[in-house]
Amino acid sequence: MQEPLHRIYQIIKLGENLKTELRHSWLSNGRRESVAEHTWRMSLMAVLLQPYLNKKVDMEKLLKMIIIHDLVEAEAKDIPVFEIMGNEEVKQQKQMNELKAITNIKNTLPEEVGGSLYNMWVEFEAKQTYEAKVANALDKLEVQIQHNEADISTWKPIEYELCLQLGDHTDFSAILNQLKNIVEQEAKEKIEQSEKQTVTD
Repeated sequence: MQEPLHRIYQIIKLGENLKTELRHSWLSNGRRESVAEHTWRMSLMAVLLQPYLNKKVDMEKLLKMIIIHDLVEAEAKDIPVFEIMGNEEVKQQKQMNELKAITNIKNTLPEEVGGSLYNMWVEFEAKQTYEAKVANALDKLEVQIQHNEADISTWKPIEYELCLQLGDHTDFSAILNQLKNIVEQEAKEKIEQSEKQTVTD
């Protein structure tokens, strides 16, 4: 067991990169968010929302998918969605970097564990199974919740539009759509408050 443990330990240590890899999301105290923090709250959301999902979900699979979905960013780094939009070259490069990263992770780990993580990541990326759809919806919702909590000065212009497009990711689930409505309403109110403040100033 010693040799497999050494290989597992390499990925455990790689995971520390997610604590230091910063996202384009800011916390309410003005500090940038790490990838690890984003993943943690996605996991919390899954635990809290699972009893209300309209379809039975494999919770173990969902949590595993959430935990590993951004593990590739430990090597490939985080690239914000607005840097990919309308730029096919950057999008393809991101996909290649992430595929290389998950392949490296798979090959580092013992075969059974590595293959399982690889397949889970591919499933998440495909967004076809129920667990993958839920994980993707939570991913997008958590991003917007964090934006809502941050100072609006940290928002990019495109994010004023993206905050109202969450339904593309939640329309398969009644409860996730309801949460989407709450999150979008909060975003609208934040924008309106900012606009009023600008007029006052």
